[in-house]
Amino acid sequence: MPDVVQTRHGANVLMCAPDGPVIGDEQSAVDLMATLWGQDVQWLVLPVARLTEDFFVLRTKVAGAVVQKLQQYGFRVVIVGDIAAYVAQSTALRDFVYESNRGRQLWFVANEAELDARLSAAA
Repeated sequence: MPDVVQTRHGANVLMCAPDGPVIGDEQSAVDLMATLWGQDVQWLVLPVARLTEDFFVLRTKVAGAVVQKLQQYGFRVVIVGDIAAYVAQSTALRDFVYESNRGRQLWFVANEAELDARLSAAA
């Protein structure tokens, strides 16, 4: 299944397929953005399966580098999937997820239904 641009609740969203290229550093984030050249996309929706394990270990700084690179180019980011095991292992990650979900630039959601609820509320 390829990555697909959709309009959801008035926002143009890139729904990334779970089996696409892994995002694990700034360059892979840039490569993903390059596929969007000329398209009006506000949100990048990344399944947990597309992220390296290092993304969820904050001391590696992978999450910060990837998210910062995507946001520098005007994209908002949603991570979709079950991250409970990662959160259980790290108080820092738990706090990062909590603070991110309070904002409008980076969200962690369990599934597409939660994504739709968040987008609808933000519209």
